[in-house]
Amino acid sequence: MEVNIKALHFDITDKLVAFINKKIDKLTRRYEAVTGVDVTLKVVKPETAMNKEAGVQLNVPGNENLFASKTADSFEEAIDLCLDALEKQLSRLKEKK
Repeated sequence: MEVNIKALHFDITDKLVAFINKKIDKLTRRYEAVTGVDVTLKVVKPETAMNKEAGVQLNVPGNENLFASKTADSFEEAIDLCLDALEKQLSRLKEKK
């Protein structure tokens, strides 16, 4: 499975990359159907609270891509919120099939 992480308008730290990979690995162990993950991180309106935006897209077979985008005080919090939303989407998708 391939994980692509893009940081828009800032340099991403190794610690943040490791955090994202760990969280995504945990999610994909529970849902083997995920074939790829695209993560986009960006800072909106610098110098304000709630300015870190994370978007996560899961590639799933059957032409179904699941997406969640959240804004929070930190990228870690935004990633957690995105993955919670995607977990709900994956469980609904699993129930359908």
